[in-house]
Amino acid sequence: MNICVIGAGYVGLITSVSFAKMGNNVICVEKNIEKVDSLNKGIPTIYEEGLNDLLIECLEKETISFTNNLEDSIKKSDIVFIAVGTPSLDNGEVDMNQVYECIKEISKYIDRYKIIVNKSTVPVGSQKYVKDLLIKNGVSCDKFDVVSNPEFLREGKALYDFFYGDKIVIGHESQKSRNIMNLLYKPFNIQTIFTSPETAELIKYASNAFLSTKISFINEVANLCNKVGADIDTVSMALGLDKRISPEFLKPGIGYGGSCFPKDTVGLISIGEKYNCPFEIVKSAVSVNNKQRLIPVDILLEEYHDIKDKTITLLGLTFKSGTDDIREAPSLYIIEELLKKGVKINAYDPMVSDEIKEIYPNINYFNNMNESILGSECIIICTDWEEFKDIDLDFVKDNMKEAFIIDGRNMLSLDEAKKRNIKYYSIGKGYTN
Repeated sequence: MNICVIGAGYVGLITSVSFAKMGNNVICVEKNIEKVDSLNKGIPTIYEEGLNDLLIECLEKETISFTNNLEDSIKKSDIVFIAVGTPSLDNGEVDMNQVYECIKEISKYIDRYKIIVNKSTVPVGSQKYVKDLLIKNGVSCDKFDVVSNPEFLREGKALYDFFYGDKIVIGHESQKSRNIMNLLYKPFNIQTIFTSPETAELIKYASNAFLSTKISFINEVANLCNKVGADIDTVSMALGLDKRISPEFLKPGIGYGGSCFPKDTVGLISIGEKYNCPFEIVKSAVSVNNKQRLIPVDILLEEYHDIKDKTITLLGLTFKSGTDDIREAPSLYIIEELLKKGVKINAYDPMVSDEIKEIYPNINYFNNMNESILGSECIIICTDWEEFKDIDLDFVKDNMKEAFIIDGRNMLSLDEAKKRNIKYYSIGKGYTN
């Protein structure tokens, strides 16, 4: 099929290369000409496992191209995916401005029947609003259908999820759009749910809010474990054996981050308030997460009371391993608090980006984990990068000013830290004095 994807961000780029891999003709439209040039040269603008090779493969097969020419791209396409940003406003509502601007532009170039697909995460009722906006802008209703097709992609595993995911959700109104979308997704052989646009839009928010709540719940249990001497790994394992619960998203830590969970939880709360349906459980999950990501700072203050001029090493800056995304990463909130208290910060992350260096230019960034901990008075592990499991505890003991580790992702062994007389604090697995 001939497909246009508007937006070469995370969702847009993954969507583009995935459809191109299946032999469709994909044009990805992006305003940023530097991104366009980079992608046409086979250089991804985000990090995602397998993306580099897949992008080059699709370019060589000429099933994908990148441009900033929206008019030509719309006219050549049968299906137009909207994959622009929908960030949160200060009041928690979803900022739909990029989507609305996109629709205004699309309206100018619809010359025959097309399916307009909301791939961005949008509030319930957006499909109807988009449809009404197209008609208001002079597009005849027989020349388009608007479909809701939310994404369910885990950063770091996004390509896998696109090709082998649990489900595809299609919110549609006409049989024609259903048939075409079914044909588009049929080669993926994934269970497809055809439903109303409103239901499709709500499924996305409900999924992320539920998973966020599950994370916040296990984090509260982990905090209690440290108080009473229980072990959170055993608790989580036992809970996960219950088929009604499952073991997924029962890993404790210093909270969730990224582009979806923080935004979608407050987005669902905002939608609920609009319809007088307060999501009290989701509100609590958000509140717990806000506190959880600052637990390392609380532990530092309990230990030292005054942390001014101390040197603290952060291991991991991205919100999780396998990605270079720092959006809503717990590390950012920890950095903010530490800087307010006059702390000197060393940082190491294998995927450290220019973005965070611009936000925090006064932090000492290192290209080597061991170098980042030299002379430090505490290590805070913020991200679950695999290499942090292999940290040399003997090196830690011998080269830190004070051997103290706050393990925000439970990467290390309490017993091994205890053997070396290292002060160690985990999330729900205990701590050494």
